[in-house]
Amino acid sequence: MSFKPDNFTVWIELPVTDLDKAISFYNDVFLTSMEKVEMGPNPIAMFPVKDGGSAGHLYPGKPPVRGTGPTVHLACPDALEATMERLVGAGGEVVSDPITIPVGRFAYCLDPDGNSIGLFSA
Repeated sequence: MSFKPDNFTVWIELPVTDLDKAISFYNDVFLTSMEKVEMGPNPIAMFPVKDGGSAGHLYPGKPPVRGTGPTVHLACPDALEATMERLVGAGGEVVSDPITIPVGRFAYCLDPDGNSIGLFSA
């Protein structure tokens, strides 16, 4: 038997040094509306998805050494290049040119805390 779920990734958590600044960064880059909520031992900000769901969250924590942690690929709300421009303007860093794969395009980037993120556009 081979396990093949609909979506292998269940949840993501990205540690950030300043939750309010990180919320502002991700809201600016992804044109979304993350908000701080008190849940569990720490405040968090969830990545919103349609129909009221969520796909993960930011939390106050210790990010890995700049660019050394796992890469989380996040969906662009518009053109890849437009999202890349907002990312740089908000204090992030683009570390690769756009890469084309059969299902779309992406670029490797770093958020202000050094978390490795991919900007993905189908």
